[in-house]
Amino acid sequence: MTSFPGQLWQRILEAFSRTDIPEVSLFELSLVLVMAIALSVPRVTWRYFGLLATATHELGHAFAAVVSGQRLGGIRLSLDHSGTTTSYSRGRLATVWSGFWGYPVPAMTGAALVSAGFGGWGPAALATGTLILLASLLFIRNVAGFLITTGAVAGGAALILFVPHTFTGHVAVILGLALLVASVRDLLKLSQVHLRRRERLASSDAYLLYRATSVPSFIWIGLFTAIVAGSWLVAWQPISTILAAGT
Repeated sequence: MTSFPGQLWQRILEAFSRTDIPEVSLFELSLVLVMAIALSVPRVTWRYFGLLATATHELGHAFAAVVSGQRLGGIRLSLDHSGTTTSYSRGRLATVWSGFWGYPVPAMTGAALVSAGFGGWGPAALATGTLILLASLLFIRNVAGFLITTGAVAGGAALILFVPHTFTGHVAVILGLALLVASVRDLLKLSQVHLRRRERLASSDAYLLYRATSVPSFIWIGLFTAIVAGSWLVAWQPISTILAAGT
């Protein structure tokens, strides 16, 4: 009989293998969409799920900084959904590069989770995301950020270790769609800052990119929007197949 640690290790290895492609009916898809919206729209759930969206946003900055050769100083996450990523670079281009990838990455991550979930790679996608969050703990620089990240890691680990992999594929789709909804919500919030709450411009990535490049903020917001829209298009492909089959 396999020991408990051995069983856990086996579950981890299985998570990186392809599972059966989930068979999702039109009713199940509708339920998944409702659950995704329920995570990202109502204030009571957004209060918590929005923390994951913020963490993903900041990880986008952090990953872009690392791949462009910058030194990553740290990540700070707050319970009010704000966050900062500090990196050091001698080149303006690298700074602009890392500054750009905050808003697009939650949508791109969401599209990847949806595609993986419908393709039988949901457990692998969740396991990979959990490992990335675990590694990010090395760069978290405040208590709230540590609590948010460890909570997300614990949730991901529980799904991988104790939930049937056939079900985690559905969870990947729900989380992916919720991140896609969250990315639209954050873009609308960003637009509101530039249109009506200009006293908050100092915290806007688009404004900071304008300060660094002299390219107007609305151009950067347009580029964010284009990538978010493209991510929705990618996620829509497997969804449209289910819709076509159900009609």
